Amino acid sequence: VINMRKNIPNLFTLCNLLLGCIAVVFLFNGYEQWVPWLVFFALVADFADGFFARLLNAHSPIGGQLDSLADMVTFGFLPGAILFFLLQRHFGYGTIIWVSLPGFLLTLLSAVRLANFNIDERQTMGFIGLPTPSACAFVIGLLALYNAPQKGYLAYYFLHPAAIYASTVILSILLVAELPMFSNKFTHFNWQGNELRYSFGFISLAAVIVLGFAATLAIIPIYIILSMYMHWQNTIKKT
Repeated sequence: VINMRKNIPNLFTLCNLLLGCIAVVFLFNGYEQWVPWLVFFALVADFADGFFARLLNAHSPIGGQLDSLADMVTFGFLPGAILFFLLQRHFGYGTIIWVSLPGFLLTLLSAVRLANFNIDERQTMGFIGLPTPSACAFVIGLLALYNAPQKGYLAYYFLHPAAIYASTVILSILLVAELPMFSNKFTHFNWQGNELRYSFGFISLAAVIVLGFAATLAIIPIYIILSMYMHWQNTIKKT
């Protein structure tokens, strides 16, 4: 019974990994419209594994390593594959593949970011650098624009190769930047102490309901700006 209790978080981690694998297969087999939903449920599973690990006091060394391995597939390899996919669709299958390969820069820096996370003792209740799920969420916004039945000017600008290259470089740099980011981890569910987490969560959910998955193109920059503002406020308090 004890072993089963300790493995409940790992089951959610494996669900995250499985959903990431399925999303990659769907992406390159004509079902890319389902990829945002698969990533959404993978995010739920990623949140659930940490939640149940804290709830059941079931933290374990293998759980932490397994979580990073699952995140590497779902939030590291998959967004790189999406960027590759978007560039390939723009340039066409008959073009040289090298023009699409830069999308995997995000995958490489995700690996560095996750490796750093495993050995960085500062990242217990917050993050240093953009979390891989956040970078993935922004890329999902690009894919949502690509999947939109009617593409307007927003899609034209965001899906232009120059914009995709720029997004890839900026997100990759932010993954490994020494930039404090707030975490959505809950140690309790009271409003006091979680005001920012609840507010950001409700606003993000409302934006996705109204605008669809493309809303992440605004949500992630807002998350970065809020994190920088919080860091600035904390720095002022300490001085």
